[in-house]
Amino acid sequence: MLVGLLIIIPLIASLLVFFTKGNTSRTVALGLSVVEFILALAVLFQYKHNPASASLMLNCPWVESLGIYFAVSVDALSMLMVLLTTFLVPLIILSSFNTTYEKPNSFYGLILLMQMALIGVFTANDGFLFYVFWELALIPIYFICLVWGGENRGRITFKFFVYTLLGSLFMLVGLIYLYNHTGFDTGIKSWAVNDLYIAGKSLSLNQQSFVFWCIFLAFGIKMPVFPLHTWQPDTYVTAPTQGTMLLSGIMLKMGTFGLIKWLLPIAPLALEKWGGLVIGLSVFGIIYASCIAIVQKDYKRLIAYSSIAHVGLIAAGILSCNQQGIQGAVMQMLAHGINVVGLFLIADILMRHTGTREMDKLGGIRNMNGNFAVLFLIIMLGSVALPLTNGFVGEFLLINGVYQYGPWIAAFAGLTVILGAVYMLRSYQAIMLGERRDSAIAFGSLASSDKWVLYIICFTIIAFGVYPKPLNDLAEEGTKAILTYIK
Repeated sequence: MLVGLLIIIPLIASLLVFFTKGNTSRTVALGLSVVEFILALAVLFQYKHNPASASLMLNCPWVESLGIYFAVSVDALSMLMVLLTTFLVPLIILSSFNTTYEKPNSFYGLILLMQMALIGVFTANDGFLFYVFWELALIPIYFICLVWGGENRGRITFKFFVYTLLGSLFMLVGLIYLYNHTGFDTGIKSWAVNDLYIAGKSLSLNQQSFVFWCIFLAFGIKMPVFPLHTWQPDTYVTAPTQGTMLLSGIMLKMGTFGLIKWLLPIAPLALEKWGGLVIGLSVFGIIYASCIAIVQKDYKRLIAYSSIAHVGLIAAGILSCNQQGIQGAVMQMLAHGINVVGLFLIADILMRHTGTREMDKLGGIRNMNGNFAVLFLIIMLGSVALPLTNGFVGEFLLINGVYQYGPWIAAFAGLTVILGAVYMLRSYQAIMLGERRDSAIAFGSLASSDKWVLYIICFTIIAFGVYPKPLNDLAEEGTKAILTYIK
């Protein structure tokens, strides 16, 4: 029943917050999100003690006549995604304590509602249930961006909604097609993930190709990978900071998680035929997004393009279909989620303290706040994958995995290390070093909530860079389990 509580608690929490008045709602939301994280740690402890425990599974009939079950469970891969989600949501809520939002109860209630849907996506073992949670996750973030977003939020959010909804409809078509090919030996249709795996493998190459592209479109848009990325930069910049953190830190991982758990085992023949094309697009996206990031003037937009570059490498690693590639992708998903939340908080702090994110208007902030300069530096180094930071572990495995697929592809994919260092180090130099600009004069001490979020993120970056074994062991276990379905 523990896995059921992971979904029920944020749902109940969101309802409680919706009916809480004023700024009390954010304190209540923070407290309940911490409770959810503690529960996730309890689930981790139970999983390590007994992975087959009945408390880690829930399988109830939902629409039994159609073979639809409310089936959720925790395995190594979903455990890591649940930990990432429950770890980041309290930090995202805490990061908002120095921002005043209208109708805060609705704002924080939507964040918790989205957390419920995200955990549902990561734990679902039924194809229809997975689709339902996938769509539910879109609704809260749509309203967060639409109601509390910045300039032109209506047009930009509408584009985001149309892109993701269209991709989801293609995925539904692919899943229905698979469902109609289940039960060929028993005569009983099923949405269970293992039955969909069997159905996918029974299809011809052309049929698998159809399913592959239907499902990949949904995942590719959500990540996003080139050329499905055009909604992302504007949405990330326009969304309120906490909305951007949810999109980049957690929601992006729905697509990469979906690739690993739902697409690779379903269409192995199509993957062999089309995987090279998608890897090529992903690697091109790395170089394309990195080059655009280098010329950005707005720091928040720079982070948005850097995210496209990072996810391009993750997608290439996943589609290389080897142990190092997929395991590195999982580790990098965790590292990117933590690091990008820190970077977007830094962009928000700059905006609140100086009134601008334009890097050519900033400079010399190190002289005004040395502690902030150090925290910023640690997060930036984690993002460029410096050894002994969390970003290095995944990136090393990813490039290793892509190299096994093709050395020349790996050579181009490895440019993410060089280009990432270029735009990140240049941005740090422009913002923190050099002569003090007028905008930096008013830069004072950080608020306590900002400090705590940055401290926790920096500690995590170093801790799992120095000792990644606990997470890496789970990632290895989850990767081996997926590869058994592919080979």
